Amino acid sequence: MPSWLARLRQAIPPNSPINHHPTVSSPAIPDDLRYVAIEGVIGAGKTSLTRRLSERYNGSTVLEAFDENPFLADFYDEPDRWAFHTQLSFLASRFKQKRALFDRDLFRQVVFSDYTFDKDKIFAHLTLTGDERTLYDTLFNLVEPTIPVPDLVVYLRSSTDRLMANIAKRGRSYELEMKRSYIESLGEAYDYYFDRYDKCPLLIVDSTRIDFVNNPEHLEALVHQIIGVQHAGTRYFAPDAAPDMFGELL
Repeated sequence: MPSWLARLRQAIPPNSPINHHPTVSSPAIPDDLRYVAIEGVIGAGKTSLTRRLSERYNGSTVLEAFDENPFLADFYDEPDRWAFHTQLSFLASRFKQKRALFDRDLFRQVVFSDYTFDKDKIFAHLTLTGDERTLYDTLFNLVEPTIPVPDLVVYLRSSTDRLMANIAKRGRSYELEMKRSYIESLGEAYDYYFDRYDKCPLLIVDSTRIDFVNNPEHLEALVHQIIGVQHAGTRYFAPDAAPDMFGELL
């Protein structure tokens, strides 16, 4: 278990009440926070949070074009057969989107994205093996240095039960057949990756018992944490923890 996850669990007593931040006006976004990427396993709420942040701060959005991947539905039916095709299609699409950030004036308008370019490698290392994985790594390593690094990454960490419920609720046909074991494996892969992440400031959010989609107070508390990250390294936000545990530097 990653050390930050052990401390996060210690900070959250079972069935404890949520400590709400008071409903106040949103803080101004810092001048050096121009590119924020939201990450998490399928069903974590990445796109929902990205859109809410963009609306609040009149930002630009970069949303993953997963519907444009022609192999995705086939991958969920036959993952062994279609994993390489699916991954290369995503790599090309994500590269094109993230490279386009260089054409934007990031110092004039903040950009919110519902994924990081690095997520491509997380999925690839979970689904590819042998020569296919070697070839993928070669291609990824060629293009990755040309991709803009976010000023902040927000990792929405959630339980498998919550993720499965969110997937069922939104009802995408090709996601409904996902096995629980696949979502669990993704969660473990994300935890492993972000336990070692050091490219930029990272905020890890325990989002299992927070509802930033339907609860304005929860959203406000999360916004304050995101806007308040001022230091390099990893911080976490445990919504059910005592107030003095919010944002503790790891």
